Amino acid sequence: MIADADDWRTRDLAVLWHPCTQMREHPHALPLLPVARGDGAWLVGFDGRRVLDGVSSWWTNLHGHAEPRIAAAIGRQAQTLEQVILAGCSHAPAVELAERLLALAPREAGRAPLAKVFYADNGSSGVEVALKMAFHWFHNRGVAGRTKFVALTGSYHGETLGALSVGDIPLYRRVYAPLLLESLFAPSPDAFGARDEAAAIACAERAADALAALFDAHAGEICAFILEPLLQCAGGMRMHHPAYLRRVRELCDAYGVFLIADEIAVGFGRTGTLFACEQAGIQPDLMCLSKGLTGGFLPLCAVLATQDIYDGFLDDSRERAFLHSHSYSGNPLACAAALASLDIFDADDVLARNRATAARMVALAAPFRTHPAVAEVRQLGMVVAIELHPEPDNREDGHAVEIAGRRGLRMYRAALDADVLLRPLGDVLYWMPPYCIDDAQLDLLAHATATALAEADRCA
Repeated sequence: MIADADDWRTRDLAVLWHPCTQMREHPHALPLLPVARGDGAWLVGFDGRRVLDGVSSWWTNLHGHAEPRIAAAIGRQAQTLEQVILAGCSHAPAVELAERLLALAPREAGRAPLAKVFYADNGSSGVEVALKMAFHWFHNRGVAGRTKFVALTGSYHGETLGALSVGDIPLYRRVYAPLLLESLFAPSPDAFGARDEAAAIACAERAADALAALFDAHAGEICAFILEPLLQCAGGMRMHHPAYLRRVRELCDAYGVFLIADEIAVGFGRTGTLFACEQAGIQPDLMCLSKGLTGGFLPLCAVLATQDIYDGFLDDSRERAFLHSHSYSGNPLACAAALASLDIFDADDVLARNRATAARMVALAAPFRTHPAVAEVRQLGMVVAIELHPEPDNREDGHAVEIAGRRGLRMYRAALDADVLLRPLGDVLYWMPPYCIDDAQLDLLAHATATALAEADRCA
């Protein structure tokens, strides 16, 4: 048993190695937050302190912590089947979830729909699956030379080696560079500084023209292009216009390149629609879903593929099969959680409620536009990003890094002192709260942000 918060911190630092953390910053520069339980949008400490989860616990939580309907679904499933090998076996939650995801997936007129679901354990693993599928499909067709992937500058797709190869944040990938694939990077369509929609579209068109030139220069070498539609999350919550996605779809078709949509962080309502691709009216060839897939309860990833990609692996030879696997692929408990989360979208009309919440978020963030430390305030659905004027030690080679530099640490601590958990991405403070957040909690979120900005400005 853990007696109190201090006891918790002592025991934690004696045994745990935390992710995405320079452990020398604990416990002083980066204070540990003792969490005993969750309650809706709140994280509750051992001492009863309530801290607002302003980042949805790394963007996973949708409907709130300890959401009773999802918890109950997991409990019911645990009483019948907790896990079974998915190679050669099947179970109802995996089949039912695949059916529902395919029915909900983006559809594009004149294009065959996404037709098959492959389960993985988490987002990075799902990206690995999609990359391998894209390459292996060409290999099975006897097409030589299609070995390269294209991603965006400032991209992030995970920490496993394949996913890291298509990421462009130097601090995360530089040490491992000798182990990584040699990917190609196209300019981001990021609309930072665009004053209106016309300017944002111009950014999208310039980036698409550059992508076309890259495709042309490497014609016959590229098997897939991967991107986060509309929102580059870990790259600094950079946003782009749907016009870019439409051009990307056209270019991928023209050059015979698979389009992989990494909707791991942006799917399930984050951008205002269930999936970000919907806002451009396009359909990818492969789509990766994770994070919010289970409502934030359990790790699970689904990779949706076209029938054509699936058919490319059907053969009498096992070598031409897709022999990728994870021990917990399609775990029944995780699938049950995902099904319950989808039920909540229907029962609570979550997307409509999110539109009202997003409008309130925009209004609360508007005053920060005139703050002397702020360069831009931008919003997409349930995400608001407040970007500060650059500070040299807040970025790594020009890319956003989580809680980077002294200013990032100060802002993190100031927000935490105001009872809100925020984790700045370099020069960017962002809001990505659970969908259950109410008006009073949004007011607290805005107050904590003002406190963090005041601390950043005071120490500038």
